[in-house]
Amino acid sequence: MARQLEEQIAGRFAVGRRLRVLDVGMGQGTQALRLARAGHQVTGVEQDPTMIAAARENLAGEPEGIRERVRIVQGDGRDTGVHFLPGSFDVVLCHGVLMYVEEPDALLAGVARMLAPGGLLSLLVRNAEALAMRPGLAGDWAGALDAFDTVSYRNRLGLDVRADRLGTLTATLAGIGAPLHSWYGVRVFTDTAADDAEVPSDVEALLAAEERAGRTDPYRSVAALLHLCGVRG
Repeated sequence: MARQLEEQIAGRFAVGRRLRVLDVGMGQGTQALRLARAGHQVTGVEQDPTMIAAARENLAGEPEGIRERVRIVQGDGRDTGVHFLPGSFDVVLCHGVLMYVEEPDALLAGVARMLAPGGLLSLLVRNAEALAMRPGLAGDWAGALDAFDTVSYRNRLGLDVRADRLGTLTATLAGIGAPLHSWYGVRVFTDTAADDAEVPSDVEALLAAEERAGRTDPYRSVAALLHLCGVRG
């Protein structure tokens, strides 16, 4: 996913331009730090104090020049309008957030308003069209059958959350003025791997296969996650 985001940024903005980035639901700050290291000014919004503490700890280990490019705001991603003016950012990330929001349209409309004209909105969501894949590949046939008729699922943290459909999000993005520009599949072949699995010796080949599948039909359609990129008109 990081390569896909870098590709979208490189294709949309001049080389060397320092971008204003908003990371909604920044978690422990992985993407924020990566973008700050690339020279961009990043504002992260996060509600969970534990995640904020982890992000601050990760940030503390960076050189001063990178630390001063990252700002952390504690708050709900649905309240971006409270903290920022419309059009304040060139790139807005909303990765791994929508699955925790029962009605995501208001959140999406809010973050889209944060984009300057021509700005990039990057979403990472659970793929509702492929919910049967994980239980099916694990031999959980009852779970696979149940997954065909729902957008709800239980994640690896044991939380009951929801998934999104590509068609629905495409219509939503068009309606909020940031129509879909590109989309990718994420975790096509590796969704069943354990979180604590050892890095395989052929990891470069694995990443190349995932990257290729994430761009290629029909493989990307059954990925566990979808990475959607919209552009503000």
